[in-house]
Amino acid sequence: MSFFSHLGAFLLLLKGMFTKPENWKMYWKELMNQCVDIGVGALPIVVIISLFLGAVTTVQTAYQLVSPLVPQATIAQIVRDSMILELSPTVVCIVLAGVVGSKIASELGNMRISEQIDAIEIMGINTKSYLLFPKILAALIVVPALIVISAVLGIWGGREAGSLTGIISYDIYDVGLRQNLNLYNIQFALYKSYTFAFIISSVPAYFGYFVKGGALEIGKASTRAVVTSCILILFADYALAALLL
Repeated sequence: MSFFSHLGAFLLLLKGMFTKPENWKMYWKELMNQCVDIGVGALPIVVIISLFLGAVTTVQTAYQLVSPLVPQATIAQIVRDSMILELSPTVVCIVLAGVVGSKIASELGNMRISEQIDAIEIMGINTKSYLLFPKILAALIVVPALIVISAVLGIWGGREAGSLTGIISYDIYDVGLRQNLNLYNIQFALYKSYTFAFIISSVPAYFGYFVKGGALEIGKASTRAVVTSCILILFADYALAALLL
């Protein structure tokens, strides 16, 4: 299939999701299950990555700013802005594309191969709406929250790493955190997190929903879903930065 064929099928898939639910209670239960699976399931890896991203950023920034003319508080400003603008939204979402995206693609692919999706459609349920919409909505709810947690933990990890290594004290680091804070950076990070959340949930759902073949094709679909999601995240990252900054 060509790019435009995939794009057309993807848009038709999204269009098919927006129908009146057959049972609101059933949809709500599925949404809550997806929020738990995506949020709680990805939380440990987000915590670990964020702490070390902040710590490494502090150490490397201090290594590069060797001039006595540069105040130490600048280290905290760089760590803060790096975590908020780029590291937490982009790097963490690329990791989530592998964790969450492969799960969504393999889950839907397995349901397609085992004909569970066909059975649900025979029961008169819109599978696009019931299987895909809760996943995408859950990602839009949970992923921005994970990004906020990541930014906070990254800044705190940089603070602890700076103190433990003797690079920068707590007092100076806290002063740097409060200096020249641009609140629009936080708003921009949320724009990115919502965009990336849609990508890492909808793209794997598309690849998983249209799997054909056997178990081998499920693995291939998961790989294509993760690779495509990562490419789209990087492209969207540049596009948003060029448009909004």
